Amino acid sequence: MAAHASEPTLTVTVGGKTATHTPGDLLGQPGVVTINVPNDVAYRRPMTFRALPMATLLAGVPPSASVRFSDSTGFSATLPAAALLASADDGARAYLAIEPADAQWPPLRSGNPASAGPFYLVWLNPERARIVSEQWPFQVAKIDQVASLGVRYPAILPAPNISPNSSVARGYVVFTKNCIVCHTLNLGGDGWAGPDLNVPYSATEYMRADALRRLVRDPQSLRRYPATRMPAFDTATLSDRELNDLFDYLRHMANRKVPLSPTGK
Repeated sequence: MAAHASEPTLTVTVGGKTATHTPGDLLGQPGVVTINVPNDVAYRRPMTFRALPMATLLAGVPPSASVRFSDSTGFSATLPAAALLASADDGARAYLAIEPADAQWPPLRSGNPASAGPFYLVWLNPERARIVSEQWPFQVAKIDQVASLGVRYPAILPAPNISPNSSVARGYVVFTKNCIVCHTLNLGGDGWAGPDLNVPYSATEYMRADALRRLVRDPQSLRRYPATRMPAFDTATLSDRELNDLFDYLRHMANRKVPLSPTGK
């Protein structure tokens, strides 16, 4: 359906087919339900949404695929389709929350009217699949079926001889769940809201270990920048072990830089 010029749209590309939806289109689908999210990530309080199960929106996508959610500001989260398609009552379930034009959601920040809408990936029982805060993308503009991050961007992978049980391998998983949504590494990744974390220098090379840890735990305590989108990763979100693993991965990748072209790209 064609949208009015002022009406927000969501572009969905799955199975080689692209469709464009307005909030009204999706809210009119028979699978839409009302869900209550007890601890919403964006609003940090209980929220009620009209939402479409992601299993419905992604019907036909194989569980082995990956799905990318992108906004217009450089945030891009790639999630395994298996998690998005899961529908067991006792497991984590993904929904696309849709903001009605006549019942807009609250603003995300004081003094800024922008809400998490018009399209927002939300979860019920996220703890049952270890869904992290960065896997709740909001203000989504595009959803597409893609290959996994490691296939599309092999330069982010650790060395082939790294054990799957090592801290470096675990740190790679932490990076792809929490960091690559905003940052590239070795110029690989879909997010561009933040700087590359390895070229021309790794964050571990120009920042003291204690300062880097502080930056992750509470960005505003190290660099006062109220407009930043980088959240504070507390120990409930990112354990001390996970943070240590992430730093081991970054230190490892500091020795696996890709060369920059003369233009810096």
